Amino acid sequence: MRLYDYELSGNCYKVRFLLHALNIAYERHSVNFFPGREHKSDQFLGQVNPLGQIPVLEENGFLLRDAQAILVYLASRFDKTGSWYPDDPRQRGEIQIWLATADEITRTASAARLHDALGYKQFDVEACRAGAHAVFRVIDDHLSVRQAEGSQWLVGSHPTIADIACFPYIALAGEGGISTDEYPALRQWLWHFRSQPRFVGMAGIMALDLTHH
Repeated sequence: MRLYDYELSGNCYKVRFLLHALNIAYERHSVNFFPGREHKSDQFLGQVNPLGQIPVLEENGFLLRDAQAILVYLASRFDKTGSWYPDDPRQRGEIQIWLATADEITRTASAARLHDALGYKQFDVEACRAGAHAVFRVIDDHLSVRQAEGSQWLVGSHPTIADIACFPYIALAGEGGISTDEYPALRQWLWHFRSQPRFVGMAGIMALDLTHH
């Protein structure tokens, strides 16, 4: 199994996180996203992903693009406990809502981060930040209700791929000039996500030091 990967990509991080959580061995193929723009090269577009996006998962000639689609595939195929993508129609429907929300987080918060951190000036950064705040308010409201009911997670009683999908670009929002200070339930959820026993981080998202708690 091979992952076309970029270390600083939150979408690639989602896939790496689940691969680690499921203890799946894989090969990382680093893509020179910035500054090389290898994902837009003719070879990448022709052989890996015609949309010129990462991550892409390759397994025995099967190519799967889109971070959220890869999360569904990996959890469906390899998670024997069924906890990351529960086999319950209502929960799966709810998870799909948050997978779609994750795309909106990428369109807004991730775009603002690309603008500020990597110099992508084609984005209207103020519109991206405003859009991110709108999404964060929706998630914070949802999590406020969930936490009042005794659950720390977006769906169900334990973390699912919904949480993985939404986590990284919220955790990295500060790199796009977006503060999460006004979203207490969201901040508590971020803390709980980072408190998971098999948590792995990336640049800008470090594991918690739980020895002091």
